[in-house]
Amino acid sequence: MLPKFCGRGSFVIALLWSLTCVFIFCEFLIYYSAVFQCVWPDTVPQSNKGRESSAPVLRALFLSDTHLLGAIRGHWFDKLRREWQMERAFQTAMWFLRPEIVFILGDIFDEGKWSSPKNWEDDVRRFRQMFRHPDDTELVVVAGNHDIGFHYEMDLFRLQRFEKVFNVTSARVVTKKGVNFVLVNSVALHGDGCYICQMVEKELIKISHALNCSIQSNPMNERCLGVENFPSTRPILLQHYPLYRVSDAECTGEDSAAPEEKNLVFKEQYDVLSQEASRKLLWWFRPRLILSGHTHSACEVLHGETFLEVSVPSFSWRNRNNPSFILGSISSLNFTLSKCFLPRESTVISIYCFAGSLLIILTLFYFQLLKGMLHCVSCLVSKHKSL
Repeated sequence: MLPKFCGRGSFVIALLWSLTCVFIFCEFLIYYSAVFQCVWPDTVPQSNKGRESSAPVLRALFLSDTHLLGAIRGHWFDKLRREWQMERAFQTAMWFLRPEIVFILGDIFDEGKWSSPKNWEDDVRRFRQMFRHPDDTELVVVAGNHDIGFHYEMDLFRLQRFEKVFNVTSARVVTKKGVNFVLVNSVALHGDGCYICQMVEKELIKISHALNCSIQSNPMNERCLGVENFPSTRPILLQHYPLYRVSDAECTGEDSAAPEEKNLVFKEQYDVLSQEASRKLLWWFRPRLILSGHTHSACEVLHGETFLEVSVPSFSWRNRNNPSFILGSISSLNFTLSKCFLPRESTVISIYCFAGSLLIILTLFYFQLLKGMLHCVSCLVSKHKSL
């Protein structure tokens, strides 16, 4: 019961203040409490301190599957809630962690595959607002099936529209601090001879040749003359689709697929790349690490007992209750990854429900409405017993 000297005006002020505090915590402070628990991993094992002490370390942040809702399927409140969550999470991470480069592994938009030019411009505007970043942080994206369409929907118009906005191509190398990242438009790896597929595959072969020449001990090899030069280190492969795997049955962790989904068999060229495309990528690049998205769940797979692939979960509450992103401390010789979890949507809802219920009870007590309601219930119970 509130003190008797507390007037109605003071009570209303206290009530509004309480609501404001709950709102500020759930919509702002909770992101700081989550991100403050994240730290950049140490990339240099103790056994290699002397050998790697001179290698510069790149701090890279990886996220995936933001799925910004569009004009067709996006309800206004759903868009507002999910986009605010991603904006606050990203901006908090930028402020506290200060990554040097950010990679988004596809499906940036939910309706890029069919959005009109006007809707596309609106989606791009909202994306730039949400994922604004400091000038000293580079933002790099790869295309996903929701950005340009599945293979049967993909065409030059959608592809070039995406590439123009984000200044990317379907196959390219991004090099930073001696680390080579190979970015692949995995939607174009169907292997059916389509024009875009042929163009991408031809460019990937060219990149593979240049990277292999850079690693060779004999740079004067005739086959390598006139080829673009890269740092002599194995690349990190970034794409939207995961490499081929049967299912998520072997995936573990709190952000892996739900138990009822883990044994579902993946469909090639829809859920994962085909076995043939996966084999080609591993043969061409022999990557020291593969990072992918698309499944919305976490997984670590060792292909051929040699090539580690990490599937990055969705960054949006719309796709999972516990979104996350990955922090990578990467040098030319080594890498270490750690995961940063964002607030659970269920936690935020529970806080709002608990606070709302408590404030309703206090309001009823203050206006003595609850006392009257309890008296009525007591009278009804007494009458029932007498009968």
